[in-house]
Amino acid sequence: MRVFLAGLLSIFVMTGAAYAQDSGGEVVVITSSRINDEGAPHIFMVRRADHLITSVRVTCDTRDEKQRREELKATLREMVRAAAGTKTISLGLGDQILEELNESDFDGIIAPDTRPDTSQMVIVVKTAVSRDDTLDTATARVRDFIEKTPKVGRTELIRENRWDLALIGPEQYRDGLIARIVADARHTADLFGSGYGITIEGLERPVTWYQKGPLDLALYIPYTLHIAPGH
Repeated sequence: MRVFLAGLLSIFVMTGAAYAQDSGGEVVVITSSRINDEGAPHIFMVRRADHLITSVRVTCDTRDEKQRREELKATLREMVRAAAGTKTISLGLGDQILEELNESDFDGIIAPDTRPDTSQMVIVVKTAVSRDDTLDTATARVRDFIEKTPKVGRTELIRENRWDLALIGPEQYRDGLIARIVADARHTADLFGSGYGITIEGLERPVTWYQKGPLDLALYIPYTLHIAPGH
């Protein structure tokens, strides 16, 4: 019996923003479009998402542009203040890798809306997901936060319909996944008996995922096994 770990020592190459190394503990967005296991190997690890997130559009149609911008920023300050007063709600920016929202970002994220004399900002509202949470309890926290946030002037908060999940540092689960893959490979080799070798390829690939349940994710490395008579 021979088991080869092909590519295990290869240099890890970033293949996209959604595949983040764990060195920075980045918060990676898991979009709701990734909800099936098509093409995934049978070795995976189920983990609860760290956050449930949704995008919120902060709009204002005050005629005077200077006043409009001030009302937008004042409302965003209210959101930051309200989030800081909770244990579960936080605010962020980004599509694939979430960054923490700070007041220094406010001016840079104000953009024209589709209507005349209207401006908008798009931010992310996150709620930390606990072991006991259901989708209903987690979404209710976010809805309640948005509803109760004071709106300054003519500002409005408009939530997108989509809910997504977020995970902190997916690469922290790499060692555990590789251990499972190697154990499975050794078990498979034992079933074939002596004279066969198994090569594992693709372990240099980043950890990826699919949605396993409303708040749960299945993490995996897209590896392949090759079984052949040994030499």
